[in-house]
Amino acid sequence: MNFTEIAEIRQSCRNYNPTRPVEEEKLQRILETARLAPSACNGQPYHITVCKGEAARGVAKAVQGMGMNKFAANAPVLLVISEKPYVKTAALGSKLKGIDYRSIDIGILAAYITAEAAVQGLGTCILGWLDDGAIRKVCGIDEAAKMVITLGYANDEDKLRPKKRKELDELVSVIE
Repeated sequence: MNFTEIAEIRQSCRNYNPTRPVEEEKLQRILETARLAPSACNGQPYHITVCKGEAARGVAKAVQGMGMNKFAANAPVLLVISEKPYVKTAALGSKLKGIDYRSIDIGILAAYITAEAAVQGLGTCILGWLDDGAIRKVCGIDEAAKMVITLGYANDEDKLRPKKRKELDELVSVIE
């Protein structure tokens, strides 16, 4: 499968099969692919906390404030992405340029995770609506929880949806 094919099949899953667990070898493959994601100065300023069982249920509750993300309760695995300190060179660059490289790096990490999950036949959904304090308590982490990615098998009736995207000429300019 080439990358365009992966991009065509990857979609946000909001209908998980709660009775079908994620195989450990698939989870490990996703985590190994995540480890290979590029980051500013190769600093990898993040940590992935894999939540299953009771921890997954606790994190699912922490992403459901104000009625949001109810589907997260059915995902058998939730990946909490927390922010770690910069390496010195990236910290200096961030300060000098006023660019938050950690957020960029976490976005790239999420792309790698969701793409590899699609290759493995798993559904994902990237969640930014979360209760940082509640997640820190459930996961026992000190750093800010920046994102949660739900992971699992989609229910059979959750079919591939047509993608609604802007036309290329709305997104790209070529200057010579």
